[in-house]
Amino acid sequence: METIGILGAGNVGRALATRLHEAGCRVLVGVRDPDRPPLWLDGPADGPRRTGLPEAASAAIVVNALPGAESVRVLRPLRPTLAGAVLVDVANAVELGPDGLAGALCYPGGSLAEEIQRTLPETSVVKTLNTVGPAELMTDPTSLAAPLSAFLSGDDGEAKALVAGLLGKLGWPAEWIVDLGALSTAWWPESFVLMVRPLVAALGPVPFGLAVAR
Repeated sequence: METIGILGAGNVGRALATRLHEAGCRVLVGVRDPDRPPLWLDGPADGPRRTGLPEAASAAIVVNALPGAESVRVLRPLRPTLAGAVLVDVANAVELGPDGLAGALCYPGGSLAEEIQRTLPETSVVKTLNTVGPAELMTDPTSLAAPLSAFLSGDDGEAKALVAGLLGKLGWPAEWIVDLGALSTAWWPESFVLMVRPLVAALGPVPFGLAVAR
């Protein structure tokens, strides 16, 4: 049984943990205070298991579902544990406006994914899934009327292949996955978050994601 570590137990962590468990994975959900977990982690004993961050980070594939603005600070002490792992970064690091939506990028000259890679040089970082919302859409991409795109950015080809397989477990058809190339390309999908405010103003708070028509 494949073990997946998920760092963070918010809406994104919950959606991913639930779907990956249903797909047959052993899921460890790392929380900063294991003694005060979210209520959803008090489910069946055979469901996703709550742990501290270090234990979840010990899996071969680890998902960063932490708040983007806090990710680097929280991940830095885990560098020895994450050495050799594939880290799937699905977060957006933004400064929030008064309406709670993204107002600016925390790393405007690069990307959160690249900053994580610099912080964790022995870890293979792959960026994906940060251009769809809400979190449930990450695990149910075929629920919309039009096909979505899931973008991959990373410097390690084998790591990206593993993440593409993980996306398949989450319900993403292979033809919807677009490999953008090196991790330096993560700036582009991360910048999409700045378009969320005008889209919400135009469409309302409906599920949507970025897609490439071809």
